[in-house]
Amino acid sequence: MKTKVLIIKLGYSETFDKEISRASSLGDVLRSTVILHLFKNDDVAWLTDEKAVPLLYNNPYISRILTYDFTTAFQVQSEMFDVVINLEKVAGICAMSDNIKAWKRFGFRFNPLTGTADHYMFAEKAMEIVTNDRRKQTLVRTWQASLYDLFGARWKGEEYILGYQPSTEEQYDIGFNCHVGTKWPTKAWKMENWKELEQLCKGEGLSVSWQEGLDNMYSYIDWINKCRCVVSNDSLGLHVAIALKKKTVGLFGATNEKEVHFYSLGAPVTPNEKFHCRPCSGPKCSFSTECINTISPEHVMACIRSMITS
Repeated sequence: MKTKVLIIKLGYSETFDKEISRASSLGDVLRSTVILHLFKNDDVAWLTDEKAVPLLYNNPYISRILTYDFTTAFQVQSEMFDVVINLEKVAGICAMSDNIKAWKRFGFRFNPLTGTADHYMFAEKAMEIVTNDRRKQTLVRTWQASLYDLFGARWKGEEYILGYQPSTEEQYDIGFNCHVGTKWPTKAWKMENWKELEQLCKGEGLSVSWQEGLDNMYSYIDWINKCRCVVSNDSLGLHVAIALKKKTVGLFGATNEKEVHFYSLGAPVTPNEKFHCRPCSGPKCSFSTECINTISPEHVMACIRSMITS
């Protein structure tokens, strides 16, 4: 009989960041699919936000996708599981997770004394990353390796698992994934830089496509699949491109590029100048110059050139 597993990952809290909101961090949901490699032979249900469903749709290792609302919250609390994995640090979701019947639990739990999120066994390092700004800033391990720590397991290069398989074919040399979500505006490279990069690309005879399909996740994935190489801020599109095995150039300012593993498909580009405060992981910059905007279009063009000729 298969082990019955429930994964709770809505994206309301980044697994390794203190920020919490009701806007789903879709990139964090997609990255979390690497843990499915640990449960390939099990009966896995995944509780998520409605907006994240397309990222899990048709995943061969998920038997049920449950959309989070009051109804499903009551349902899972009345259902029996062998394993419950809660990757959310929202206090109410932690409390709900604790009330689900299960033999084993991983990730985050509710602390009834403080009314805040706490951790289960193996998640001590994760909570330290979340609560200690300096620890977060100096982290040199990949996000995937830190996630596997939550299970007392060792990450061995397992990849994202994107269930939806686009039918589109490559039409463009370069795709500009230039928009970011509302949570971290400091991740955005300014539009003047993108426009200058476009002229540099066209000057070398490369076709360019600007981000499409934001109103429909399936269309968005289809657009990324049309591009041979993707240049992206640190956002969902970066991880979708990696999942689709596209050559990928990632732009990093406020966030830590060392957490992102490119699976030999690409490389990060970081500020040309040294900033003692980066990576701050902050949604707002405290200084007059946002570090990501010190990345020059010429530097990014050099990375693209290296990528598409390798």
